[in-house]
Amino acid sequence: MGQCGVTSSKTVLVFLNLLFWAAAGILCYAGAYVFITYDDYDHFFEDAYTLIPAVIIIAVGALLFVIGLVGCYATVRESYCGLTTFVVILLLVFMSEVAVVVLGYVYRAKIEDEVNDSIIEVYEKYNGTNGNSQSRAIDYAQRQLQCCGIHNYTDWLKTRWYEQTKNNSVPISCCKTTVPGCTGSLTHPEDLFQEGCEALVVKKLKEIMMYVIWTALTFAALQMMGMLCACLVLCHRSKDPAYELLLAGGTQA
Repeated sequence: MGQCGVTSSKTVLVFLNLLFWAAAGILCYAGAYVFITYDDYDHFFEDAYTLIPAVIIIAVGALLFVIGLVGCYATVRESYCGLTTFVVILLLVFMSEVAVVVLGYVYRAKIEDEVNDSIIEVYEKYNGTNGNSQSRAIDYAQRQLQCCGIHNYTDWLKTRWYEQTKNNSVPISCCKTTVPGCTGSLTHPEDLFQEGCEALVVKKLKEIMMYVIWTALTFAALQMMGMLCACLVLCHRSKDPAYELLLAGGTQA
């Protein structure tokens, strides 16, 4: 019965190690996705420390490739040293992913304040040219999130860009994609996105952070199962009569 349990644990452990390779790719993708999204909205969110969870999760993903190799070899050979190393590394990775979850929640709570503090300044620096990074960021956000202005399209009336252009219009990026020939003119406000960008940027960034958190939690649970299976194999290995005889011979020597 015990041997059956050990065999099952080894089978599960080998399968988990194969999953670790897949997990490594997914974790690296998740981290890269956060970096790309942050780059799109970095003008609205100035705290670069929010990228720490993404950095950790990419490092964990890279480490999982190595863990998968060590785990498969140690499991098949029932290597005491290999399995012990495997468990220790998994424990460190597990602790790193717990840190990702904690930091993710901390920075997720700060997102709204960060956006509130920076978004007005970004809109003030808009000049409508492609060479201006703030202009590119705002136009991108308004098209992607289908929003206009900070709270609504009337916020554009208070900007320096609106005062300088004097054409009673908002940027074309405020135009609904379903309205052909829209020029952003305020004489046809029904052609413009009605929702402001501030709430949608906050929502988007919080969704990205939750994506990181749930990814870390999922694979932390997977690694916990791997540690339990490895410990079961280790316990069986230490009770093996041949192994005990080897230890006794080593002690006598």
